[in-house]
Amino acid sequence: MSPVDAAIIRRKLAHIAASLDGLRPISRMSVEEYRARFYERKAAERLLQEAIEAALDINAHLIAELGGDIPEDYYGGFLKMSELGLIPPELARSLAPSAGLRNRLVHEYETIEDAKVLGSVGTLLELYPRYIQAVEAYLTKAGL
Repeated sequence: MSPVDAAIIRRKLAHIAASLDGLRPISRMSVEEYRARFYERKAAERLLQEAIEAALDINAHLIAELGGDIPEDYYGGFLKMSELGLIPPELARSLAPSAGLRNRLVHEYETIEDAKVLGSVGTLLELYPRYIQAVEAYLTKAGL
């Protein structure tokens, strides 16, 4: 992997971290308060989407870089990251459902349930810092 590629990945990691920072105040809201605050609701949905999409991009980039077959769906990308030793298996299994959340937010497959979205904020705040740390650890170990 070139230093340029590593810089792109680190920029995406920083974008995830910034999205998480934006989500922290929202995570403290009750469901009722969240439902009543249109702009915060829309901000949460967009920040969740952007954080997840950045991780999906990183997954695809690293999998391709390491010569792995890129899975047909985003869910599988997290699992493949684990198979390649980039993130712990337990973390991969916990992160993989966020791909489905991204799809629901982007495509509005079903009515978006505010309580589930707000719950996902807490989940991302718990899991995604571990993802950032694992990817950064890989880049550092690779000397990039």
